Amino acid sequence: MSAPQTAITVQNLALQLDGHTVLEDVSFDVMQGEFVAVLGPNGAGKTTLFKALLGLLPPASGRVLVFSKTPRRGASEIGYTPQHRVLETDLALRVRDVVGFGLDGNRWGIGVLGRRKRDVIIEKALDEVGACHLADKQAGSLSGGEQQQMFIAQSLITNPKILLLDEPLSNLDISRAREIISVLSGICRERGVTIMLISHDINPLMQTVSRVLYLANRHGVMGSPEEVITSETLSKLYSSRVEVFRAEGRVFVAGAAV
Repeated sequence: MSAPQTAITVQNLALQLDGHTVLEDVSFDVMQGEFVAVLGPNGAGKTTLFKALLGLLPPASGRVLVFSKTPRRGASEIGYTPQHRVLETDLALRVRDVVGFGLDGNRWGIGVLGRRKRDVIIEKALDEVGACHLADKQAGSLSGGEQQQMFIAQSLITNPKILLLDEPLSNLDISRAREIISVLSGICRERGVTIMLISHDINPLMQTVSRVLYLANRHGVMGSPEEVITSETLSKLYSSRVEVFRAEGRVFVAGAAV
């Protein structure tokens, strides 16, 4: 079996927004087929990092490579689900229509693919997230977990090699969060898709992710959850004392405005 390919390379990266440095001297690699949780407090640069990976924000210094190339806006090899996508309850569009927007965004469209082929692609994406039964429901009537299934299906529709998911577990109860994680784990395992998922809580992901990227204080550290989520490692990252407690299989982090 051949060695896994490096999917994402970040070297000595600095990113700025409105003249303010958000990240500096951040370096890490993500291998193809890895499932990585991106953690850190609000304002730590998690979403900003995703913008750089999507080719939406150029580095102030350092470099970002996606499969050894500079990332470009709209690349079909990356599927992206942004945070806080809330649909109006009276939205009349069907789920299959919303999922199909993922094709239109890459300029495929009905005229190029044909209606039948387009429908097959949409059905396949819905099937991968266990949501075929939702295809003809009104998108605005879906629960939070069902909406996340729909948006993940939309991000899968171009058959990407990388999925970037910005807080897909927010506002979900524990049961629905576990269902979404199970869906993503299956996609990662069966298709070899690289997943980076932003979350504020490592606990639902602890048994699933291969590694953690923790961003804070403009810097970052990458490693297994057991290596990164420790008092010693996080105190060094924050340059301030941070306490990590473990109880009944859960991890709790306290201190330094985490």
